[in-house]
Amino acid sequence: MTKAIRIKETGAADVLSWEEVDPGQPGENEVLVRQTAIGVNFIDIYHRIGLYPIAMPGGIGSEAAGVVEAVGPGVTGFAAGDKVAYAGPVGAYAEVRVVPAKVLLKLPEGVSDQVAAAVLLKGMTAEFLLHRCYAVKPGDTVLVHAAAGGVGLLMCQWLRHIGAVTIGTVSSAEKADLAKQNGCTHTINYKTEDVVKRVRELTNGAGVAVVYDSVGKDTWDISLDCLKPRGMMVSFGNTTGAVPPFSVGTLAAKGSLFVTRPVLGAYTATRAELEEVSSHLFQAIADGILTPKIQQVFPLKDAAEAHRQLESGKTVGSTILVP
Repeated sequence: MTKAIRIKETGAADVLSWEEVDPGQPGENEVLVRQTAIGVNFIDIYHRIGLYPIAMPGGIGSEAAGVVEAVGPGVTGFAAGDKVAYAGPVGAYAEVRVVPAKVLLKLPEGVSDQVAAAVLLKGMTAEFLLHRCYAVKPGDTVLVHAAAGGVGLLMCQWLRHIGAVTIGTVSSAEKADLAKQNGCTHTINYKTEDVVKRVRELTNGAGVAVVYDSVGKDTWDISLDCLKPRGMMVSFGNTTGAVPPFSVGTLAAKGSLFVTRPVLGAYTATRAELEEVSSHLFQAIADGILTPKIQQVFPLKDAAEAHRQLESGKTVGSTILVP
C-alpha cells in the first residue's frame, strides 16, 4: 500500500485527505509510475471547489514526474527505470499511480524531475498560448495578467525571447520586480493603479494586440478595454471566478475584438501535437530561454496547505509537492 491525497466532496482545502491507497498494476497500454515530484496548479483548485467537476471520491492533481516501475501489455517506448513526466490525467497527488502510456513523456537529459513537475503543465500552456492560440510576433505589445505567477513568469521569459513588449499586472512591488527580472517590460500594480489607463499610456493610446487573462471575472472588462481594434482576448483561467455571460455585440462596440477560451487538451489532442508542444518546451529550457522558478515546495501530505497558499495570492512562480 502507498499513500495519496483523496477528495470525497468539493469545498475548502480541508476536504483533501491523506490516505492509504492501492495503486494497482498497469493494464493494457498503462504504466506504473513512482512519483518523485508533483506540480500544483490552479486547475487543481478548480477541481477541488467544483468549478471543473471531477469524479468523487477519487484523486486530484494534474501533473507529476517520476520513474517507471512497470509497464502493462501493449506498451512500447517505455521501460522500468525511465524518467518520465505527464500532464493531464487527474490523480497526480499520489506516491505511486497507474498512468496511460499515451500521456507519458520521457524526460530529456538536463531536465530534472522537480523542474518537469513544476513546468510541464504551465510550460505547455505558455507554449500553446504564445505560439498557437495567438502567435506573438516580434514587436507585438502584449498584456499578461498575473505576470509573477507560475504561467506568467514563463510567458514573460518566452515573450522576451520572441521580442515582444510585455505589460504585466501584479499585486505588489516584490512581484513587479520578479516579473521584470523575468522579461516583463512594464508592470502595473492593479491594487494601486488604473490598469486600463496605464495600458493606454504605455501604448500611446493604441492598446495591446493580445491579452492573456487567467484571472477571469474581475479582469474581463478591463482586458477588453485594453485591446486595440481587432485585438485578441485570450481567457484561459478563472482565479477570481468564471466570466459572467456577455453580449457578443460588446465585441463589436469595443473594436471588432476576437475572444477565445482555449484549453491545453485541444492543442495536444494527438500524440504528434503533444510531442511537438512538449519538445518545444524542453528545447526552450535547454536553450536557457526558460528558467523555471520553483518557489514553494511542500511535502505531498501537506497538499491542503499548498492549496491555501496558492489561493491566498502569496505565492510566486511554481509550487510542487514532494512525496
